[in-house]
Amino acid sequence: MSTSSPTVLRATLPQRAVPDPAAGGRLGLVLLVAVLLWPMLVWTEFRPWDLFDARSLKFTAKFLAEFVPPRHDAEFLGLLLHQTWRTIAMATAGLTLAFGLAVPLALLCTGRLSISALTGRMAAMPYVLRQLARWAAIVLRSIPELVWALIFVRVVGLGPTSGVIAIGIAYGGMLGKVYAEILESGDAATTQALLRNGAGRLQAFFYGTLPQCSTELVSYTVYRWECAIRSSVVLGFVGAGGLGQELDNASKMFAGAEVSSILLVFILLVAIADRLSAWLRKELG
Repeated sequence: MSTSSPTVLRATLPQRAVPDPAAGGRLGLVLLVAVLLWPMLVWTEFRPWDLFDARSLKFTAKFLAEFVPPRHDAEFLGLLLHQTWRTIAMATAGLTLAFGLAVPLALLCTGRLSISALTGRMAAMPYVLRQLARWAAIVLRSIPELVWALIFVRVVGLGPTSGVIAIGIAYGGMLGKVYAEILESGDAATTQALLRNGAGRLQAFFYGTLPQCSTELVSYTVYRWECAIRSSVVLGFVGAGGLGQELDNASKMFAGAEVSSILLVFILLVAIADRLSAWLRKELG
């Protein structure tokens, strides 16, 4: 008479389902999110079913049908090339202005570059300067670039100048904040060793902090350049010129073929920025 091993017996017996101990918590979280989200959807009058209205579907289908083929005659392509270059120039000039604002803000906001903080508590004057720099970055980035553009369009008139200034101010605050966080996230040992041995703030930054953070800084800067291109297109709707203004004109005229061509150029610009970021990360890594 053969006897079965305990392992075989366990395999033949039906397995009892083990309840998930975290299921109750997850279900509660889902219900809490639903309870909080529902009033927001009601207050914002969110009605996605309007997209499937018969008239909306008919108009959308007609407009999208005009996307193919995109407009590609020589005259329009020449205009598109000119406006694309203007958009790139606006984004690049705006980001350069933002970089000039962000670097001093980031250096002031970075506490590990403070010489007085090496002995413990930061001195009063550096602390006040640091807080002022932080508040300046908050003010600059709290106002969207579209609002800045609307302000400067009334100051300097229509054209790319207002877009450049708007991107420079808004992105200056964003870059300054993130640059400071990246610099703070690195290993502080090298920087503090340089400061303790008599190096200045800039020397400690260039030889201690920057080498270990350069890849992240470059990657984020290129990403912000990509965002600046998108912002340049949006700013064109308020008179800053470039692809955005052409897109606004084409949309108002319901010229689907022109809209399609402009969107394709826009996608190509973002793809180029993405490849540039990947190449720079590879070279610096």
